[in-house]
Amino acid sequence: MQGGWAALLVLGLCAPPPAAAQPPRPLVMLVENSALMPQARVEGDRVVEGLHLDLGQALARRLGRELVARPVPRKRLAEALQRGEGDLLCDYQSDWLPGAFAWSRHFIPDQALLVSAATGPAPAGLAALAGQPVGTVRGYVYPEVAAALRGGFVRDDAPDATANLQKLALGRVQHALTGRRVLEYQQRIGHFRLALHPPRVVSEVLAQCALSPSSPVGLAALNAAIQGLVSDGELNRLLARYR
Repeated sequence: MQGGWAALLVLGLCAPPPAAAQPPRPLVMLVENSALMPQARVEGDRVVEGLHLDLGQALARRLGRELVARPVPRKRLAEALQRGEGDLLCDYQSDWLPGAFAWSRHFIPDQALLVSAATGPAPAGLAALAGQPVGTVRGYVYPEVAAALRGGFVRDDAPDATANLQKLALGRVQHALTGRRVLEYQQRIGHFRLALHPPRVVSEVLAQCALSPSSPVGLAALNAAIQGLVSDGELNRLLARYR
């Protein structure tokens, strides 16, 4: 009997230690590779700064994961999310992105603005823009303006939001449609100094995050992380960095 106990003791000493629990795999956030600040600054295959990176890191921390931010061409975002190349895509709305995704609660605020150069008269309303060229961004839709002007909506497309504001600053258009977040950031860093009439709010936006159908992160867990960001003021602190 003593020999048996000794053999068991030797076997116990030789047995490998129990495997340590593996950390959960990183949370992969997809980011449009042509995104501009304050949304994101992308260098090669890295997202180096911006609101999307800050937001992803905050959500990943609350979900107990590391973050990987993966740049993807805009035209491939929906496909990449559907194929499971990433877990989530934020600062979108469900009618902007086709696909069988789970959508988080609405929580990322912005405003769509009509801005007009102070060198000319301020428009009395959207209807006053009928027939005038209005600075817009290629590929973006402006449903409120299109509904108000119908056939009188004359778009003057720029390749991106900052080029749209630059076109206004150079006097190529008198009016432009832009997001408040972009406008305030460009003003804060000194890249847009044109005197404007008080901006007219065209619509209020509360964007969401789209969750891949193959993500191990559940929608309830994502919404709980978002609720934490909102309720303790962290979301407002992130947004304030770019105002």
